[in-house]
Amino acid sequence: MNQDYIKPDNWSIIEEGFDAERVKSSESLFSIGNGAMGQRANFEETYSAETFQGSYIAGIYYPDKTKVGWWKNGYPKYFAKVLNAPNWIGIDIEINEENLDLNTCTEVRNFRRELNMKEGWYNRSFEAVLKNGTEIAVNVRRFLSLDLDEAGIIKYDITPLNKDAKIVYKPYVDAGVTNEDANWEEKFWEPLEVKKGTNEAFVTAQTFKTHFKVTTFMHNTILANGENINVSPSTIDSTTDKVQYTYGTIIAKGQTSSIQKIGGYTVSLNHENTLAGAEKVIKSAVALGYDALLQNQIDAWAKIWEMSDITIEGDVKAQQGIRFNIFQLNQTYSGKDSRLNIGPKGFTGEKYGGSTYWDTEAYCIPFYMATKDQQVARNLLTYRYNQLDKAIENAKDNLGFKNGAALYPMVTMNGEECHNEWEITHEEIHRNGAIAFAIYNYNRYTGDYSYIPEKGLEVLIGIARFWHQRASFSKDKNQYVILGVTGPNEYENNINNNFYTNYIAKWCIDFATEQIEKVASEYPADHKRVMDKISLSAEEIKEWKKVADNMYFPISEELGIYLQQDGFLDKDLVPVKDLDKSQRPINQKWSWDRVLRSPYIKQADVLQGFYFFEDHFSKEELKRNFEFYESFTVHESSLSPCVHSIQAAALDKMDMAYTFYLRTSRLDLDDYNKEVEEGCHITSMAGTWMSIVEGFGGMRVKNDQLHFSPKIPKEWKGYSFKINFRNQILKVSVNHNETTFTVDSDQDLNIVVNGETITAGKLAQIN
Repeated sequence: MNQDYIKPDNWSIIEEGFDAERVKSSESLFSIGNGAMGQRANFEETYSAETFQGSYIAGIYYPDKTKVGWWKNGYPKYFAKVLNAPNWIGIDIEINEENLDLNTCTEVRNFRRELNMKEGWYNRSFEAVLKNGTEIAVNVRRFLSLDLDEAGIIKYDITPLNKDAKIVYKPYVDAGVTNEDANWEEKFWEPLEVKKGTNEAFVTAQTFKTHFKVTTFMHNTILANGENINVSPSTIDSTTDKVQYTYGTIIAKGQTSSIQKIGGYTVSLNHENTLAGAEKVIKSAVALGYDALLQNQIDAWAKIWEMSDITIEGDVKAQQGIRFNIFQLNQTYSGKDSRLNIGPKGFTGEKYGGSTYWDTEAYCIPFYMATKDQQVARNLLTYRYNQLDKAIENAKDNLGFKNGAALYPMVTMNGEECHNEWEITHEEIHRNGAIAFAIYNYNRYTGDYSYIPEKGLEVLIGIARFWHQRASFSKDKNQYVILGVTGPNEYENNINNNFYTNYIAKWCIDFATEQIEKVASEYPADHKRVMDKISLSAEEIKEWKKVADNMYFPISEELGIYLQQDGFLDKDLVPVKDLDKSQRPINQKWSWDRVLRSPYIKQADVLQGFYFFEDHFSKEELKRNFEFYESFTVHESSLSPCVHSIQAAALDKMDMAYTFYLRTSRLDLDDYNKEVEEGCHITSMAGTWMSIVEGFGGMRVKNDQLHFSPKIPKEWKGYSFKINFRNQILKVSVNHNETTFTVDSDQDLNIVVNGETITAGKLAQIN
């Protein structure tokens, strides 16, 4: 834990007291989104101290030219930036002719932020003394509509406390924005058109290179004590990329002046005419009005929470943590559009770039399968199917592979690889396995096999072809090996025979072979269509199987463990408990050379394989490998604590499981890795959900049935969650005395609890 200023609360994220040192962290933590767009919790008014301005639109990106000191063949030509979108929230404010700026105020008191996760809004309030002696109270509420997802709403209230005040509002829309992480300090937006109306304005701009067109809009209403005073702007200032209106008002001491601002984006992905689309959005939002828009927001979030909430009794910090994670996941991805995916920072920052990593398949799909309609997860799989041609092109053009071998990108926006680190781009090839595993996992959980003959089989074949060609035969070992890789543990690069990579490569080939046979038998028309398209022969499959059946796995017979890679035991094996805390996190304190030579593990690696393929190993094997590798794991990846929590629970190490749960659930809230100001770790938040459902709840799917082995941390009185399993809603409630299973329908559901089959109906209780 590196910060502890967020107040414990069951349903809200709360900050009290103004501290400039916390501003950027809070901008991340209080971010809001609605699946179509999102923004950091930047101040609407001027703020002259350090801040990280960021608003983002789903699916909009820029191919920023890769910047490296030494170019290597096959290097991605660009790094896809998640673009800082035009600013629509801005409102410059003058009070008695002085600019409101918390950095220059004489005093700021009673500062409070609240992100109300239950109802989906962000609120900021404070009292301030300006240099001119005017004292004011301010309350600002902002939300991004889930129903009208191209619109956001701000209600900014100002009450003068010690004298009458002349208040000047200067709302604006501005396309003259830049990215914090631009490689070449380029501007990414080209202004096209400015349009001004009575109280509304529009700036249309397009991205350079990718030519996404976006109309950014605003509509302003000025109120006194809640009543519209029908004020028109006194001046209108505009440039090619910015429009700013000025509204002058006078308000008596103790009375409240307000501006309501509707703003947002319409994009060419969804509109042939973005300007006409923006005008339509404004018309719809104005017709509803602020109160109805807010109520609709509350209702929409109530519907989301009805299915996805996890309750925890007796541990407020644990409860706050899981709800924060679930809230951010739902803000980031709604599942409506198969062109979109789940970026590692969501709408909270720009680091990493890209719209998807292997995180989606490895961590996020289980959450969306269980808390949404199965079509949402299917859309995430369809995203990869639609980019199969690019994956084949990536393997062919960058690595010299042939015959339809597919290497999915580590980072992508449109199917092209766009990560700019060699060891990630070309060595961390295990991501191919996670994509195949997600297809298996989707079928296992939903029972919907149709995706495989319709789309998934082609993906599985492309991936199997890749692994077949990527492996090489070792005469010394008389087995197939995979050389020069980076496993999930990115603190080892260019190593040989990473256990996880080799294991999932073998599994992918075996699984693809099984599915070819099943589709041939049960879906002959689809089988013929696919075989005609890709020219797959029985001889080629035989060659695949030769690799899979003779894959090498590094093992220590003495320790009874799989080795993370061939040379792991050659390292100076000093456990993490003996590492000076002043040296943490090592990725910020050590040279990269020292990190690579150390035994320290960034995240679950061998244990990632045990997580995916739990049924392939005995409990004793898990215990030996867990106890060995956890002792060297520094958990400096957000993806690490959740896997360890699940496995600790499976091994009845409940204190450890709880500690890991708290770390994954409060990773950002408590800033464990000292980096939350760059944005939140959205994809790992799905792992927090898994820590409870799969960890403490022990949920597994075996032989088309749900299995549970419920456990409860001693710190909790009880917990509950719901899952949608094959269109039946099952609620699981656990306390120290009993577990109850309730089906939300008249149809019973057979489940297995601690090895015993029971029938869950309106109520089933296990003591």
